[in-house]
Amino acid sequence: MKNKIFGKEQTLPPECPFCGLYIERPVEPAGRRMGEMPVGSCACGAVYSYDITGRNLGSAFIEALVFSCDMDWDLAWSLFPGEDYLEQLVENYDGISHLIVPGGFHEGRKVPGALYFIRMNKDIREVAGPGVERKLQKAVPLTASKALAPELPGVKRYSRADIHKFVEEYRFDELLTFAGQDKRILRDLQKLLYSADPLTRSRAAEALGKASAVVARGNPGTVSNLLQILLNSVSDTAASTWGAIDAIGEIIAGSPGLFGGYIPSLFQFLDDETARPRILRAIGRTAEKRPDLARKGLFRYLPYLKDADSETRGYAAWLAGCLGAMEAKADLERLVNDQSKIKIYKNGEFVDTTVGRLASEALCQASVQ
Repeated sequence: MKNKIFGKEQTLPPECPFCGLYIERPVEPAGRRMGEMPVGSCACGAVYSYDITGRNLGSAFIEALVFSCDMDWDLAWSLFPGEDYLEQLVENYDGISHLIVPGGFHEGRKVPGALYFIRMNKDIREVAGPGVERKLQKAVPLTASKALAPELPGVKRYSRADIHKFVEEYRFDELLTFAGQDKRILRDLQKLLYSADPLTRSRAAEALGKASAVVARGNPGTVSNLLQILLNSVSDTAASTWGAIDAIGEIIAGSPGLFGGYIPSLFQFLDDETARPRILRAIGRTAEKRPDLARKGLFRYLPYLKDADSETRGYAAWLAGCLGAMEAKADLERLVNDQSKIKIYKNGEFVDTTVGRLASEALCQASVQ
């Protein structure tokens, strides 16, 4: 039933949820590469995207986040929610009348639209803000026909071959756009965790973590089910689990507030010598963002600084650094001259390093935390 006041539909002016100021109608920037959602900005520095259907909030989040970073994807995915930016959702926005319609119907039309707001902290706004404003100045008004579109403009279908190609080429911007539109992408990424190529497995795990963070904003249950499937596969000793372990770490790290409670589930696998380095890495990925969630198991990790396996020692040192573990200072100092060579995965590539170098870096991190 329509929400009416004195016989009229209740409508409200669109306001920024952060500062309460009136916001302008969303516009369409030129040359967009993403899902082509309209965007806008508030005088307080908040940026918003317009999800016409109200059913693609994952994609709306990506639009607002990346646009807030002046289209710098690397910057966008290095930021931490709550620390680097805040987010709010305003529902029942009508792009035709430029009004909020709490009752969900206006002039005989259903109003399902939503505005997804992102407000960066001051330092990031100072860097990215000028570029955002330049893009908005060159934008064109949102047309009535597009404001009434029944589906999200720009939605594209993808194939498994597309997903494989994007992972192999480390093109996560396209992947995350698809993740905002179709949660089934998680299934296709999961299959790549069992690739014969170690680099493909690692990139697929990273992609799965980022895509899961997008899907979890609208459907956390789907990601919880995926985590349980991956944990069960690690329990199956007959399965090849390296990719699954990495993926678990990336998913938890991508949404630590939602899935940090899964970290203790990894402790049981530390007894497996072959899985141990990956388990330490998986826990370390969350420790990089939320050390408080991973620190509870600190004294489970520290003994592995003395492990006979160099990869295990290396990842244990790296994890200690992520946790700022001064409790490990003496053991880390003993490892500084350890020239054992190992490879670690970082930013889409395997990087050659030594246990001693990781120990030295961990000591530096611990001293400043």
